[in-house]
Amino acid sequence: MSRGIPSWMAVSGLTAGAMVVVSVLAFQASGSTSANPTAAPTPHPTATKPHSAPTTPPPVPVGGDTGKRIVYSLSQNRVWVVPKSGPVSTFLVQPGTVPATPGVYYVGDRKPASVGSDGKQIEHVVFFEYTAESWVAFSAQVDDKVAAPDPNLRTGAVRMHRADALKIWNNTVRGSTVVVVK
Repeated sequence: MSRGIPSWMAVSGLTAGAMVVVSVLAFQASGSTSANPTAAPTPHPTATKPHSAPTTPPPVPVGGDTGKRIVYSLSQNRVWVVPKSGPVSTFLVQPGTVPATPGVYYVGDRKPASVGSDGKQIEHVVFFEYTAESWVAFSAQVDDKVAAPDPNLRTGAVRMHRADALKIWNNTVRGSTVVVVK
């Protein structure tokens, strides 16, 4: 009596053969650039972009006072940290839903860490203006996320990356000047 090939072995062999064929066809399809052989190939999504020339950061706005200060431009969503001496730092920020008002302010308080009015864990909090609705303060989320605030919340949080918040923190004390410009 002949036993032959067990059915599980035949099914396994057929499945393996089918997978090889499908893999070969997929490999061949991935190598074709387009249906039009004369079309220019498109770059692969992981290709690196050519390096662009470094851009000069925008200068401190006119009306930004003089001396050591923090300048916050509402129209540019940008902050400049102007130290007593040395290079000026500038970076983009994400304003809260309660905007600051143009004017000259002085740092009223600082907190190394806290929970923001939006419930986020924050650090390097520098308070500089109190509106009828909320304090306006520079800060960074501990998770380093910088996102638009929930439009349903009333928050004066001016958020930035942790490294940028640290620059403000290291260049301010109570009474330091903060200039808000349009």
